[in-house]
Amino acid sequence: MRAHVGDQLIIESPTTGVARRDGEIVGLHHDDGTPPYDVRWSDSDRVSLVFPGPDAHIHHIEHVSERPRGPAAPGHR
Repeated sequence: MRAHVGDQLIIESPTTGVARRDGEIVGLHHDDGTPPYDVRWSDSDRVSLVFPGPDAHIHHIEHVSERPRGPAAPGHR
């Protein structure tokens, strides 16, 4: 499991009738994107350290790299 900051962590409930839990990954502890993660939960807005189990998966959000913001080069307006 590998994630980026901004991805969504979803934990499915093993119990029938219990809602799944999801949150935004707001912090990584390893440069390669492996767990654990700091997650801001959507149901409580609290941040906690999470070691995802087999009932968890990552919803990858498209990450757009920042482009330089300066004057346009001549001929590229």
